[in-house]
Amino acid sequence: MNLSNTSLVPVNIDIPSLPGADPRALDERVTALNWENIENTLNIDGFAVTPTLLTPAECEELTALYDEKERFRSRIVMERYAFGRGEYKYFGYPLPDPVARLRTALYEQLAPIANRWHSQMKISERFPTNHDEFTQICHAAGQLRPTPLMLSYGPGDYCCLHQDLYGEHVFPLQVVFLLSDPTLEFTGGELLLTESDPKKGGRAEVVPLLQGHAAILPVNCRPMKSTRGFYRGNSRHGVSQLRTGHRHTLGIIFHDAN
Repeated sequence: MNLSNTSLVPVNIDIPSLPGADPRALDERVTALNWENIENTLNIDGFAVTPTLLTPAECEELTALYDEKERFRSRIVMERYAFGRGEYKYFGYPLPDPVARLRTALYEQLAPIANRWHSQMKISERFPTNHDEFTQICHAAGQLRPTPLMLSYGPGDYCCLHQDLYGEHVFPLQVVFLLSDPTLEFTGGELLLTESDPKKGGRAEVVPLLQGHAAILPVNCRPMKSTRGFYRGNSRHGVSQLRTGHRHTLGIIFHDAN
């Protein structure tokens, strides 16, 4: 899809908020979300935005990991590969505790949705309820490298539209956390989502995020309903150009890479 020819429309997701400084553990906060509402929003809009899951202090602690080289298995400078401008780093195993907790807790809630999506799209693979079991399936297929990552953008940086596919086994949903404060730390740098619909014109959305919020997105495709059943709509995501400041995000991808 040519993004320059598509109207970008900000949208709001109505999901009941949790307290901004919720003292519960990360996995408990994830479980407490209204997952029925989230699934409905995903099915209608193609994405969903959670209320605050990470406090500002937790966002700062995660951002500080970016400078700890031993935490990461690789660093990608996007301009070298025509991915955009900016850089990102893939975490190595063992994952930092908050990243591992989020990945496990989110997977357990998203796996039933992923299975319903695959059923609707007539994709045969089904996902176990436990993320450790899914990781074992990935590793048995040679997908051994962890995929949670942290992205860093400065002025002029952006990320081209893409899909995060890393091997035979692909979990169809992923989660992006905004760690920086868009009201104080940067301007521009909006999360973008596009959909190519084989039955009608494609569309694009600006996905609204505040610090500590998470966006749940399709990795590559999602079921779209028609009068004759479901068909597959193709999704891509990216980040618009950052105008000022600095922006960090945490990406949670559930399948490992080969």
